[in-house]
Amino acid sequence: MEFKLKSEFVELDNMLKALGLVAGGAEAKQQILAGLVKVNGAVESRIRRKLKQGDIAEFSGNTITVIS
Repeated sequence: MEFKLKSEFVELDNMLKALGLVAGGAEAKQQILAGLVKVNGAVESRIRRKLKQGDIAEFSGNTITVIS
């Protein structure tokens, strides 16, 4: 799965919402804080982590590549 940037970066929680992988911001926050999201192979706990081109996120069986 790919996420195309519309600006320089996208915040992790907003990307999960935009892709429809979570129902809303509260669910995105819960999933991230529960340690269920990885960025570039490491568990990510920062809700507003800025993802840039080339970053790879993993969540709920999905691998998301950030492209420009």
